[in-house]
Amino acid sequence: MADASLSSISEADLGPASRRLSFDRESWAELRAATPLTLREPDLDRLRGINERIDLDEVTAVYLPLSRLLNLYVSATQSLQKVTATFLGAHEPKVPYIIGIAGSVAVGKSTFARILQALLAQWPDHPKVDLITTDGFLYPNHVLEERGIMHRKGFPESYDTRELLRVLREIKSGYPQVDAPVYSHVVYDIVDDERVVIEQPDIVILEGLNVLQTGEAATEFVSDYFDFSIYIDAAESDIENWYVERFLTLRESVFQDPDSFFRNYADLTDDEAIDTARGIWQQINGRNLRENIAPTRDRASLILRKRKDHRVDRVQLRRL
Repeated sequence: MADASLSSISEADLGPASRRLSFDRESWAELRAATPLTLREPDLDRLRGINERIDLDEVTAVYLPLSRLLNLYVSATQSLQKVTATFLGAHEPKVPYIIGIAGSVAVGKSTFARILQALLAQWPDHPKVDLITTDGFLYPNHVLEERGIMHRKGFPESYDTRELLRVLREIKSGYPQVDAPVYSHVVYDIVDDERVVIEQPDIVILEGLNVLQTGEAATEFVSDYFDFSIYIDAAESDIENWYVERFLTLRESVFQDPDSFFRNYADLTDDEAIDTARGIWQQINGRNLRENIAPTRDRASLILRKRKDHRVDRVQLRRL
């Protein structure tokens, strides 16, 4: 590691019992080295989510060093797979490198995942990068209603974890094709008779709320299949404000669609919409964050801390 980067690591992180190295924004940005910026403003416009204020400076300072680190990790894993195949004296199926991305609703996971996917796909050793979201593994609305947990959509019990584990198991076993369900944010439900197909990519990014969670009685966890995991962190008050801002934007766009599950919110006044969004946050999303999502933060390989302006100002990398 470069001396300039070491100088920014906090003293606490240098202690013998520390599990993480901590970097401020500037020192993390230096670890980009000579990694080229392959995205342009039109690309970023296409990848940017609702109310996301990310710009090319953020991509350069935060995403490029991470892209370089992951490229090194993926290359090392690919080399290890070749060594194993040589030892066994047999051809082994291609096994994708799996990256998990966790964090709260409205913290920017989807945009982060799309930009990371675009950057990783530019590296010559792993050009095929697929992105899966755990939304597709929510139980259909009729199942949630039958179980009386529609109000807990997004909580751990609302996901078909067995199906998600099946998909990850088949991906890691080198299956030539693996199918997964598709979710629509317009109708707020699983789309019947529609599947996404994963065909032996080099890297798979799995993005979702509870991907780092463990269960008391479970013997197999989603995170067991991760080679690397990322938690996107921020102050809850900031995330709540971002959620309200997003809700207001959706009221003027997606909620206007006659097929939208939330069509009844489209005609709310500003004050009504703000009160509704804060109520949903307090009753559902904020509670899920506090009870289920935030407690998994320290299980991540990398923690990215966002400021009020959406910019990352602290990166914590777990030691190997």
